Amino acid sequence: MQNKEKLNVLDTFAGAGGFSLGFSLTGKYDIIGAIEADLWASETFSFNHPETDVINNDIRKVSDAEILAKFKGKVDVLLGGPPCQGFSIANKKAGDAKDPRNSLFIEFLRVARLLLPEVVIMENVPNLVKAKTISGSYVLNIIKEELKALGYHVEHSIISATDYGVPQIRKRLLVVASKKKLEAFFPLPTHSVHEGGNLFTENLKPCPTLWDAISDLPDVEACGGAEEMDYTKEPENDYQRLLRRGAAKLYNHKAMNHTPRMVERFKAIKWGESGSDVPEELKPFKRNSKVLATKVYSQNSRRMYPFKPCHTIAASFYANFVHPYKNRNFTAREGARIQSFPDWYVFKGHPTIPSHSLLKKEGRLDEIHLCQYNQIGNAVPPLMAKAIAENIYEQLNRD
Repeated sequence: MQNKEKLNVLDTFAGAGGFSLGFSLTGKYDIIGAIEADLWASETFSFNHPETDVINNDIRKVSDAEILAKFKGKVDVLLGGPPCQGFSIANKKAGDAKDPRNSLFIEFLRVARLLLPEVVIMENVPNLVKAKTISGSYVLNIIKEELKALGYHVEHSIISATDYGVPQIRKRLLVVASKKKLEAFFPLPTHSVHEGGNLFTENLKPCPTLWDAISDLPDVEACGGAEEMDYTKEPENDYQRLLRRGAAKLYNHKAMNHTPRMVERFKAIKWGESGSDVPEELKPFKRNSKVLATKVYSQNSRRMYPFKPCHTIAASFYANFVHPYKNRNFTAREGARIQSFPDWYVFKGHPTIPSHSLLKKEGRLDEIHLCQYNQIGNAVPPLMAKAIAENIYEQLNRD
């Protein structure tokens, strides 16, 4: 391709925009379009990327004609994290629902086929490398072969967020397809969690810890905080200074409204322990009763170590983790910090909603949206995305 000062990006399955944000932060890409089915995530994307044409619709309902009219000849990089399993869009009798060609991946591939950008980048869960169709074919191999059939050089790798300065143990599968054969399809690590360094890490920066990420945020107890508030402390390290740059206020730092009994439960949980380790009398009740639950999930309400990277911030992280020092779960902003979102990035919609399964059961389908926690947990960490973007740009613009 000819050297261009900025490359244009279209983000599909865009969520709240973490993947796009990483590309935008390089200053070398324009995010010209995004496709996202969820209303609240689309509102977050639009608010933080006001110049982007955001299509709030199920990608299956966005026609070829609409995609071509908006983006033909304009897209250099296509991004997306399509759910590749369990989302069959075909009649189950017509084939294998685990085959990615019967999943939302086919929609991602449709956009790639229509626009034929220079680079196509897909991110997904690492376990996809083990997934097989009913006939025994590896799902990932099918995805790669479909991209190769469009004329791309294709490689995949599992990369770690801590390698790029994100204070979180998070691994993601990355598939990079490029018309130009790249020397390096994936960025080299810039950070390491290993103290003292060795032959492989001595030139790398230390990855920030959980406490490095959030220690400067205003002190908030259970039920406290607000959707918008002032800073109360100065930044204490480079990571905090980076994420506070350009922010005059703090957003989405509202703690959950825990009951006094839940606060007492949290008080009994030490670093590394979870809700399954508390005394019997403090364990949760069964739903809508005063009977103690017989099963307590060890992955819920785990108190994080402050001086290590955090565990993976998932879509349900509001229930997964307890603050290292406060007797409450993380706020949405603390989760955003751990994901490496800057403080000026505002998340729209409600902080939480009832479970999607409960809303479906009660027929409240119009209330099913991605809450702030969901949007944050589903996102690609922006600093990891930025490393991917820098690596691609340098090679595409190289003679």
